[in-house]
Amino acid sequence: MPSAGRIKSIASKLMASFNKVILMGNLTRDPEVRTTPSGNTVAKLGLATSRKYRTRDGEVREEVTFVDVDAFGKTAETLGKYLRKGSPIMLEGRLKLDQWESDGQKRSKLGVILESFQFIGTGERRSGAADTANDDLLEEEPPF
Repeated sequence: MPSAGRIKSIASKLMASFNKVILMGNLTRDPEVRTTPSGNTVAKLGLATSRKYRTRDGEVREEVTFVDVDAFGKTAETLGKYLRKGSPIMLEGRLKLDQWESDGQKRSKLGVILESFQFIGTGERRSGAADTANDDLLEEEPPF
């Protein structure tokens, strides 16, 4: 019988893994840019993404998801320089689980480490026709 270490080694070679997210949304706050004592630049972003869907009763609902994003280096500097609360952005990154203990309780939070981004539009939102034009694209309510 193979040892537990050998089984784990074999399993890690057989299991595929892919950690990539692509998100598009608007910043929930101005980027928080700081420089570490070692000279590295870090930016913390809050991103809101949403999807509209129609329930079985025909009611239109919106589901909003808030995501914390961390950026580093020149990318962090650029985001801090050009983006503000409400700015639209498309980003690509990887998921990262942060874990810590607070007041004896174990805590965790899933966030995104930014790898690349694309500026989207001007951040201004037009009302009226643009909002109703997307009604045909509404998703049906999930069956679960």
